[in-house]
Amino acid sequence: MIENIRFIRRRWPVFLTDAILVSLAWLLAYWFRFNLHYIPPSTTSAALQYLPLVVLAHLGAGMLFGFHRIAWRFVSATDIGRLIKSTVVGAVIVAGVLLLLDRWTTVPRSVLVLHAVLVFLFLGGSRVVYRWIREREGERPDGQRVLLVGAGQAGEMLVRDMRRTTPPRYQIVGIVDDDSARHGRDIRGVRVLGAVDDLPAIAKQTDADRIVIAIPSASASEMRRLVAKCEATSLPYRTLPKVMDVVDGTVDSSDVKRVEIEDLLGRDPVSLDHGAIGAGLSDKRVLVTGAGGSIGSELCRQIQRHGARELILFERNEFNLYSIQQELMAVDSSTHVTYILGDVCDAPAVDTLFRTHKPDIVFHAAAYKHVPLLEGQIRESVRNNVIGTACVADAADAAGCERFVLISTDKAVNPSSAMGACKRVAEIYCRALGSASTTKFLTVRFGNVLGSAGSVVPLFRQQIEAGGPVTVTHRDVTRYFMTIAESCQLILQASSVGEGGEIFVLDMGEPISITYLAQQMIRLSGKQPGADIEIVYTGLRTGEKLEETLFHNDEPSSQTGYPKLLLAQSRSVDAERTKAVVLAMSGAVDKFDEAPLPALVRELVPEYSGAPAGVVSKNDGGS
Repeated sequence: MIENIRFIRRRWPVFLTDAILVSLAWLLAYWFRFNLHYIPPSTTSAALQYLPLVVLAHLGAGMLFGFHRIAWRFVSATDIGRLIKSTVVGAVIVAGVLLLLDRWTTVPRSVLVLHAVLVFLFLGGSRVVYRWIREREGERPDGQRVLLVGAGQAGEMLVRDMRRTTPPRYQIVGIVDDDSARHGRDIRGVRVLGAVDDLPAIAKQTDADRIVIAIPSASASEMRRLVAKCEATSLPYRTLPKVMDVVDGTVDSSDVKRVEIEDLLGRDPVSLDHGAIGAGLSDKRVLVTGAGGSIGSELCRQIQRHGARELILFERNEFNLYSIQQELMAVDSSTHVTYILGDVCDAPAVDTLFRTHKPDIVFHAAAYKHVPLLEGQIRESVRNNVIGTACVADAADAAGCERFVLISTDKAVNPSSAMGACKRVAEIYCRALGSASTTKFLTVRFGNVLGSAGSVVPLFRQQIEAGGPVTVTHRDVTRYFMTIAESCQLILQASSVGEGGEIFVLDMGEPISITYLAQQMIRLSGKQPGADIEIVYTGLRTGEKLEETLFHNDEPSSQTGYPKLLLAQSRSVDAERTKAVVLAMSGAVDKFDEAPLPALVRELVPEYSGAPAGVVSKNDGGS
């Protein structure tokens, strides 16, 4: 009730206008009833007597159906439907009350019908005319001349919003769309002039100042094609957010943003079984190691959204843990969150963690990942990526956890780097441990993550902002890319369906040329490769490959029934030998004896072709 009073106070001009229009409709209904001639005084008196009732009935019905909450400049067909309902209900109320008061002896029945019709015309017409006037104001030839790409729903809504902007900022000069059935049609008064392939010619013909891509559902490959056509015009271009970001069904000019490299490298939205994920996490205590890292922090966000009973964050970097703590604390959630500083290589701390919090599910994301940096520091690579994994995995096994999910990498396949080889050893150890454990040990393997700390995309951005050069190791080098959110969604999906012992591999799509990545990032910054910012090829660094692979020759892939989630057939392992080798690694690490480590790694990963210990790469260019 109080909220309604406040609403009426805020919108009193609308209520006043509608009251005047309802009153006018009531009096005109009498005039029409008497053929626009003399109305008897007794009838006029009755009309004025019942006028307050009529006004209150129609205003009340309008509030009932939310008609007065509609912004006049945005009135639509749906709102007219509300008006019809409120008009009918208001007319029924008036007719019912008058029937009870005087059985319609003083009010002609035709007046009731005429009045309802006039109320609909006056209230609806006033809003339609107001919207038409505002849209006409937006058609004045002022502002930037904008050419839209996309004549779908998003394009139509964007045309409508841009033409409403006051003062006018945009003049929509045309639309291009690949659907030939739309060519020649008008979208809210704007002509569809041709196909996307005709964009350069149409941009010149219309004298456009800017291009806006209004296709939020476009895939990465489609976006690359659209951007190439936009670049051919030499005009600045913008785009709308991806369709998954436009969740409220509305689009306006404030949503327009710069095209980012993620728009060109991202992929179609992941189709998930949210029910299975939710059921797998509901009422569970979930531990995430490396919780402050790129993957770990995103896993924490998604686990919290899926309603785990308790979420335990284990992270050795104080600032990273503080950052994700501030973010999760701002979310209204029933999940109890615990933040613990600690190192996965600290066995007493890990054992205490498992005894105290008794996690049901473990996501082990803690790892070193920078390939060149680890090449000359195999002890640290083994200590963190092998011994740290073994420490957490042993604690999970001893505590009888339900699931242990190892986050691995495509660099573990036929590894040429210490990092990749150590991640493969971690995979083998978890496989060996799981062969005799009640805990289900799973591995999820994927490639590069867009925008993660230390990855090539932030490096290129820094180099571009500094004016270049952008450093690429080799002209032909390629990598798989996936967004952080997508990779974590598929990790959760894998954890919900795995039965133990599997190696899940995320379908990374097609590998991306790093040269193409560098060129596009330079262009998206408004500069030209070679002319404004140079690309320098520095040579492959120690441990790097021209291209990564997702499956070993002895790991044939198969489908899982979930899109983008594949299964690699796990290779058999000798559990006792594996544990013995890892124990020897641990002894060498404790004595700071690096010499035997490469041979120990190769004993479990004979395909490892890395450099000997002690070699530190001096080349820190982008890959």
